[in-house]
Amino acid sequence: MGEAKKIKIVDTTLRDGEQTAGVVFSNHEKIRIAKMLDDLGVDQIEAGIPIMGGHEKEAVKEICKLGLRASIMGWNRAVIGDIEASLECGVDAVAISISTSDIHIEHKLRSTRQKVLEDMVKATEFAKKHGVYVSVNAEDASRSDPEFLIEFARAAKEAGADRLRYCDTVGILDPFTTYERVKDLIEKVGIEVEMHTHNDFGMATANALAGVRAGATWVGVTVIGLGERAGNAALEEVVMALKYLMGIDLNFKTEKFREIAEYVSLASKRELPAWKPIVGSNMFAHESGIHADGTLKHPRTYEVFCPEEVGLERQIVIGKHSGTSAIKAKFTEYGIKLTDEEAKEILERVRKAAVELKRPLFDKELVYIYEDYIHEKKENTAIG
Repeated sequence: MGEAKKIKIVDTTLRDGEQTAGVVFSNHEKIRIAKMLDDLGVDQIEAGIPIMGGHEKEAVKEICKLGLRASIMGWNRAVIGDIEASLECGVDAVAISISTSDIHIEHKLRSTRQKVLEDMVKATEFAKKHGVYVSVNAEDASRSDPEFLIEFARAAKEAGADRLRYCDTVGILDPFTTYERVKDLIEKVGIEVEMHTHNDFGMATANALAGVRAGATWVGVTVIGLGERAGNAALEEVVMALKYLMGIDLNFKTEKFREIAEYVSLASKRELPAWKPIVGSNMFAHESGIHADGTLKHPRTYEVFCPEEVGLERQIVIGKHSGTSAIKAKFTEYGIKLTDEEAKEILERVRKAAVELKRPLFDKELVYIYEDYIHEKKENTAIG
């Protein structure tokens, strides 16, 4: 499957990511994130919403002037004025977004299906006249009438759209449904499809992969899954899952994943949890005796890929669940070679301390335990 098709990544950290409630990037942060994304290997960067004007428009302009390898996309409603604002920035791609579900058409747009089609076609034809790449975004596609969605996709294709963005706007899909619907859409319309999945039920990455399996060739992502409500499919999860679970290697500089994750976390003032898949600091931290022992003997026993591949380091954590192998390995780092007997006796003390402190132990604490142990051993020998 790896060579069957080229999957492309469109990153929307600077647009959908910044739409996270309470998140604002400064312009220099947006520019730095764009450079980092380009360096990683992202194919297209959705840089912002030019029609907002002011700082937002300036940031998109600056990003377009950087001369990046990635395509730079501006986000728009299906409104000519929006697209003109994007074109003024110098983007080479536009996203034209309009709702396709009846709940959105009726209650949000206060419009009709016919008007939605007309607005989308008019905006798409206008953008194509100006020679830019066009993604038509079917907002709330996952709650849209399948027949209307097919009609919408056909109209987009006829108007010159390069792809259709299939938006699971409120994150209600599961991978099985995603596969069926996307496969059906591609077979009936024959248009390139981008998966744009939200994480409300924790399935954004799974749904994105299901879409790829069904024939989608683009995946929309954000760094660390930043995005509205529960967030979007995470860039680092999608790229590593494509590589290790589907055999599709995008040749990204994955060793820079932790660095960009930390930067976006700081810029967005959002925590980067230790348990975050792929880039969390706990990904390669082993405490359980059986796990640590296995990992020390052969890392692949409990690690699918090596930590360096995503910019992390392996950590053997010493605490309540540790075993003697981990204790011996840890003390080897300090230049101390423990016998089996010493490791066993020190482990008892370590476990007791970890329970009292309700956490693993720091290196200094382990050294103190060792020093006390040796001191007591000498005293006992002297008394004996």
